[in-house]
Amino acid sequence: MFHNILLPIDIEHPDSWEKALPMAVELTGTHGTLHLLGIVHDIGSAWVAQSLPRDFEAQTLQNMKASLNSFAAQKLPGNTRVKTHVGHGHVAEHILKAAKTIGADLIVIAAHHPDDLRTLLIGSNSGKVARNATIPVLTVR
Repeated sequence: MFHNILLPIDIEHPDSWEKALPMAVELTGTHGTLHLLGIVHDIGSAWVAQSLPRDFEAQTLQNMKASLNSFAAQKLPGNTRVKTHVGHGHVAEHILKAAKTIGADLIVIAAHHPDDLRTLLIGSNSGKVARNATIPVLTVR
C-alpha cells in the first residue's frame, strides 16, 4: 500500500473527485494518509489583482480550507486518515510541489478525455502532472 496519497480536487467540479476519491481511499488503506489538495487558480493579471480587496487571497485560501475540511468529513469513511492542503497558483505546478512537500508516494488525479480544442492545444493538468511527476501518477477517467 501507499503511505501518502495526494488527491487534488476541485469541490465545485465533481468530475474531479467522484471516481478518483474512492480509488484514492482504497489505495490509502488503513495505514496510509490521504492528502486532499485544493488550489486557488492564479488570477493571471496584475490589473485584476489590484482591483481585489487586500486580503482576497488569504480569505479565499481560508474558505477553501474550510470547504475541504467539510468535504472530507462528509465524503470520507470515518477510519480514513486525511489531511487537507490549499495552495495558490498554476495548478499542475502546485500539485507537483505539494507532492514533494508532503512526501507523497502516489498522486491520484482525475482526467477527462480531450474533447475540446483548448485541451488539445494546451494540455490538461493531469497530463502535465503525469509527464513531470517523479512518483507514480494514477489518472482516473
